[in-house]
Amino acid sequence: MLDLIPTEDTRGRVPLPFQPLLMVAAVTLAILIGPETATADSPKPNVIFILADDLGYGDVECFGLDQSKTSTPNFNELARQGMRFTNAYSIASVCVPSRVSVMTGRYAFRFGKPERGGPWGFLGPQFSAERMTLARMLGSVGYRTGYVGKWHLGTRMTTLNEEVQGIGNVDYSSPLEIGPPQYGLHDSFILPGSLDMFPYAFVRNNHWVGDVSTTKGWSAFARMGPAAHDFEDTNVLNVIATQAEQFIQSNSENPFFLYVGLTAPHTPVSPSKEFAGKSEIGIYGDFVMNTDAIVGRVMQAIEIAGLSDETLIIASSDHGPASYAGDRRKATKGQLSELKRKGHSAAGPFRGYKFSIYEGAFRVPFVARWPGKVPSGSVCDKTIGLIDLMATLGEIADVPLAEHEGADSISFVQHLIQSPQQSDAFKNVKARDEIFLQGVRGYAYRHENWKIAFCPGSGAVGHWGNEPASDEAWREALRKYGKNPKSHLELERYPFVQLFDLEADPGETRNLAFDHPKVVQDLVTRAKSLIDNGRSTEGRQLTNDRVVKLFQSVPRWVWQDESPKR
Repeated sequence: MLDLIPTEDTRGRVPLPFQPLLMVAAVTLAILIGPETATADSPKPNVIFILADDLGYGDVECFGLDQSKTSTPNFNELARQGMRFTNAYSIASVCVPSRVSVMTGRYAFRFGKPERGGPWGFLGPQFSAERMTLARMLGSVGYRTGYVGKWHLGTRMTTLNEEVQGIGNVDYSSPLEIGPPQYGLHDSFILPGSLDMFPYAFVRNNHWVGDVSTTKGWSAFARMGPAAHDFEDTNVLNVIATQAEQFIQSNSENPFFLYVGLTAPHTPVSPSKEFAGKSEIGIYGDFVMNTDAIVGRVMQAIEIAGLSDETLIIASSDHGPASYAGDRRKATKGQLSELKRKGHSAAGPFRGYKFSIYEGAFRVPFVARWPGKVPSGSVCDKTIGLIDLMATLGEIADVPLAEHEGADSISFVQHLIQSPQQSDAFKNVKARDEIFLQGVRGYAYRHENWKIAFCPGSGAVGHWGNEPASDEAWREALRKYGKNPKSHLELERYPFVQLFDLEADPGETRNLAFDHPKVVQDLVTRAKSLIDNGRSTEGRQLTNDRVVKLFQSVPRWVWQDESPKR
């Protein structure tokens, strides 16, 4: 386990400069929670949450082990000093719903339609600014709250013509109408979307930074759009790290919460100059190393501020890796499969990638460090989710939530803190035994070791390498079924569902749905109950903001006696 983590570069890699100061590869890192398990009488701990973008389970050495060819010494050190979670989940296989669930403690599928917006980074707000968020929760008990990096929760921008924001009508001289401050953040420095999604410009406390009057685009998808003159893709990680350092330095005397949204290794694969050519697997590995170094800078800032002992650090990723990223800058189908043939499995031992319903899309690296509270060098195999941060941090900071807030967030403090000082309240919190997962064209649900997918195939279109592609899989399921179904009830069985025993088959190679119809029926009932109750936690039934069915994105032709041509 942790003793397999290399203590020095054993593969002939170029060492990172100032390696002891650098930390962790592109990973969703969640952070700072102070010295004592908080109670009404103890000081509030600092909290920093760092979230990587598209970082795979196997992209981090201490998770991928012998299937990993990337160099992440800082993340490894974080694991060595803290706890490594091997069953941590994102709840969605793409960025936006994953981030919605992190910020609200509620499954994204429960929300209604987001506010209208434009393409890519012009996304409209994804949920009401009145809702309880991680930042608002901690701010209510005196935290200074900050957000640095990728936002992707939507904004409302001031426009020149009072129409919905888009490529040609945003007033970059005026502040956002809705942005991080409206969600409880006192200080923010954000990129509205991903690194390959225009507008390519930063926003500080709702005010655009720089002269946003030119057009730029990056190599992955060549998306050309509005940009600030000084915005460069290869410098974004450094800018994020600098802003995080400044926030920590400015708030070292106060309890604070800092959310650091990294933009890597999401496309465009854009390592800074000092990391070009450093990895044995090419620019993808360079970018992971670059991200690791940025995490190290955040860790170094905490050390310099003298806050290490008052800090809980949690590191993770928003979901699994993108199969179109790799050793070529242009987004190309199946690039990660090419890296796998070179010995690097970005998704670790799991099947599938971003967009799919397989484990590779949801299982994420997750590490927590809290000196004196979290046992160093420890490993936890309990199921947790990024969605659980709200309940967990609420427990630690002693923040009471209303019974409808964080409705799907379950505290994992009982797994995290293993000491005699752990409070009885923490010990009695119900552990998570189920999690609901959202793919692009299908849902999945895990209960204990069983996982059911409510679709045939990967639940992804298949353009970028997830197999079987959704339409292909539905055609094959219809062939096996021998007729067209008449209702969704007929879909709740083989061959339209997939059943996996994750303990015996973590790679999801054997669909057991035909052999275990009673297990399928039980999981269908449980998943429907989770949806209908409007919550995963105990309490009165809540209402979803929209009608939710187990089967989403079912092709129209499934119900008819015709199928599109191949």
